Amino acid sequence: MQKLRSINDYLKSPFTDITPLLELALQKSHAWLITHTNSMLSNTEKTTLDALIKQRQNGTPFAYLSGKKGFYHLDFKVTPDTLIPRPETELLIDIALDLFKNKPCTLLDLGTGSGVIAVTLADKNPHWQVTATDFSIDALRVAKKNATTTINFQQGSWFEAVPNQTFDFIISNPPYIKEEDEHLINLRYEPISALTSGKDGLKDIKIIINQAPTYLNTQGFLLLEHGYNQQEAIIDLLKKNFTDIQTFKDYNSNNRAIMAQLKINTRGEEK
Repeated sequence: MQKLRSINDYLKSPFTDITPLLELALQKSHAWLITHTNSMLSNTEKTTLDALIKQRQNGTPFAYLSGKKGFYHLDFKVTPDTLIPRPETELLIDIALDLFKNKPCTLLDLGTGSGVIAVTLADKNPHWQVTATDFSIDALRVAKKNATTTINFQQGSWFEAVPNQTFDFIISNPPYIKEEDEHLINLRYEPISALTSGKDGLKDIKIIINQAPTYLNTQGFLLLEHGYNQQEAIIDLLKKNFTDIQTFKDYNSNNRAIMAQLKINTRGEEK
């Protein structure tokens, strides 16, 4: 990287994400870069950029380098204490907005992480009563910084964070990757506890499905994100206490989400 001095030198280089890395290092827009390609980097700018390139080459996700990631209509602060928001999760937002269109809603977002689900829905529907939980105090700290309106943040593992409370709608993007999954190597910079869930990837989903009836209002809804190959197993888990089970594919046509409604007279049977 010693011979690279101008913006154009770097733009022509093969480094991954070189354009956004330049924007980050120089604190300039994309438009500025392409109109100043002959500009030379100062020694400080070059040192900063080369360090970012090295981290990116070593696998650090760009979102952790920039400290932010776009999701739906907002930009979110992210840190290594939180998962990086994925476009696939935007599907949950669309489902929720369609289900409770122009209606009041008491919403619980379990395992909120950086807060993308709770914050996005609260921003779109400031009249909703939104509660967001996470067992990680550090993750909740990030989520609180991302909030654009009033959200009730609670610390605790799953429903332990909301004792004696009930909701119209429970949403969660829980950990659902198998503990020994070979793809975890590609996610090594993200918090492992937010990714893996037992040998089959369903440990946390089972907890949520089994306990949700106690925390749902009559005929309330449960919406879960899940792995592409877990749909049938989750349907079987839901059948005892839920009805009107609906499945959804993400924008890559992979099975990605499932929603069900609590059966009448079921609330409170499980805890």
